[in-house]
Amino acid sequence: MTRSCTTTSLPQWLARLAMAAALALPAPALAQDAVLPATDKEALFTSPDPKLHRNKQAALHIVRDLLEAGHWELAETYLTERYIQHNPLVASGRARLLEAVKQWGLPIKPIPARMTSPVVAVVAEGDFVVVSFVRDMKDPRDPSRSYTTTWFDMWRFVDGRADEHWDGAEIPPMPAKAE
Repeated sequence: MTRSCTTTSLPQWLARLAMAAALALPAPALAQDAVLPATDKEALFTSPDPKLHRNKQAALHIVRDLLEAGHWELAETYLTERYIQHNPLVASGRARLLEAVKQWGLPIKPIPARMTSPVVAVVAEGDFVVVSFVRDMKDPRDPSRSYTTTWFDMWRFVDGRADEHWDGAEIPPMPAKAE
């Protein structure tokens, strides 16, 4: 004997009423707890496991030396040549990333003794390291207000160098045409 399962859905008018009620409620972002950085960010990039420690240290240098200070001449030390990129705004390959960085014209600064990025957490497992950051955003409903959320970068490491990268980047919308 076979049984079939049927799904009962809400009447359309009730679903619309529920949606309207949800939209009328105050936005939850206004009541959120702020995302805060860790007190000792650099300690998050350590591990008693030698492999995880090496990968976390490479992630620290990617953030501090490359992203914060702009010392992309060090990229070969921390990124493989093939560096697979899952960010839709940047092509794969270390050489192509370096071309993009050059076009962006980012400033080069002294490498700080301690990182300045607002790191929330660092998680390492196997070949992966995930770094989460505080991200301050303007409230699109009220530009005079802002809120915090979390940004992340995740790398897969091969022999202590990042070989693959993921983050939360999105393709931005096209600017509105002036009439």
